Amino acid sequence: MRRAVAAVEAGGEALPLERAYGPLIPDRARVLDLPEGFNYQVLSRAGRKMSDGLITPGAHDGMAVFPGSWGRMILVSNHETNPDQGIWSPFGIQNQLLDKIPKSKLYDYGYGVNPGLGGTTTLVYNPKTKRVEREFLSLAGTHRNCAGGATPWSSWVTCEETVARAGEDLEQDHGYNFEVPASKHVRLADPIPLKEMGRFNHEAVAVDPASGAVYETEDRPDGLIYRYLPNVPGKLQKGGKLQALAIKGWKGCDTRNWKDLSSQRFELGESYDVEWIDMEDVESPLDDLRYRGFESGAARFARGEGMFFSHERIYWACTNGGTILKGQIFAYRPSPYEGTDRESEAPGKLELYLEPNNSDLVEMCDNIDVTPDGGLLLCEDGPEDQYLVGVTPEGNYFKLARNATGPSEFAGVCHSPDGKIIFVNLQRPGLTLAITGPFQWLKS
Repeated sequence: MRRAVAAVEAGGEALPLERAYGPLIPDRARVLDLPEGFNYQVLSRAGRKMSDGLITPGAHDGMAVFPGSWGRMILVSNHETNPDQGIWSPFGIQNQLLDKIPKSKLYDYGYGVNPGLGGTTTLVYNPKTKRVEREFLSLAGTHRNCAGGATPWSSWVTCEETVARAGEDLEQDHGYNFEVPASKHVRLADPIPLKEMGRFNHEAVAVDPASGAVYETEDRPDGLIYRYLPNVPGKLQKGGKLQALAIKGWKGCDTRNWKDLSSQRFELGESYDVEWIDMEDVESPLDDLRYRGFESGAARFARGEGMFFSHERIYWACTNGGTILKGQIFAYRPSPYEGTDRESEAPGKLELYLEPNNSDLVEMCDNIDVTPDGGLLLCEDGPEDQYLVGVTPEGNYFKLARNATGPSEFAGVCHSPDGKIIFVNLQRPGLTLAITGPFQWLKS
């Protein structure tokens, strides 16, 4: 993927938005505006009865797709819900279906009164028949499952975007990652928190298949980027070491590029050597992990959100980074010795890949996908109309879709293994959609 040439820096001229597929056509059903020749199908809708007898929860968020048997596709989706959002509960508004699952399968039972309503659902889709063959709850009892990431061993790591503590209403501390197998079978994952991956306001993860390292974003305006080195690659529950990203020779680097915040800018397109700082007391009862990391020299980022590994890089979005707080995209190329004692011989490289500073191009990017041709798809999470924004491999921006249901964010964008379908969530009213059409990468 070539460095974006259409990025607009602060004070630069606004660039015309390339409409790669033509103008968006208003949808009569007021769900999704798409270019001519494109279509969508609703796969999941909050409030429907699922295969396990529970109710599809709302607030669909991060998502990944995995290949299933006989061409089927398995989608695992997060639900960013809190215990007080009963209208989106998988157990019904009054939690009347709570007794349908064993208490041991709920991470936080909430004393039977305030159970965690977040978690994940799994959907099995047959693209040949265009049928959803089953949908079921696959992780229960967690809070605010925002984004996450797929692993090379066919599981989904889901992330809690909260640091709520056990107390009068809650039985467990929150702020952890959980692993959910991508299975076509109707079953709940064991709700085991991956505590050594850190307790903080999690957002997303990505795995480098070469080293087995897991990278993590933190959704805070002063958050860090973390790396988890498992003791046994592919076995996250067996523990490991948590570290924070730092720029070599630039202690406490501020990558946000906010006005009047730092005399030194993190320059667009430049490559910076990276080193990693070991973190201690990673369960952070005081929610101070990011402060301790920054004081030790780690770099600071503006609301790290979606994360994706592709083309030997880890990409991530920072929702309100940049001079006008409209978003940044970073790209990290791991060291050939990533996570080993030889890493300093050839350190990993970090680049500020995009910083448009132009809300006409993209506004507050959130979840991301890297398309088969090396382009990007960015989910907007801003205050106005929300778009699914594409960036070509050459760096030109275009708008692939508009949320016609109202001002709510896109989330969970991902593509099918063959690249023929783009899956995406609309957080409100709570929908999973499958988009098909003449994608550019299918022509090559």
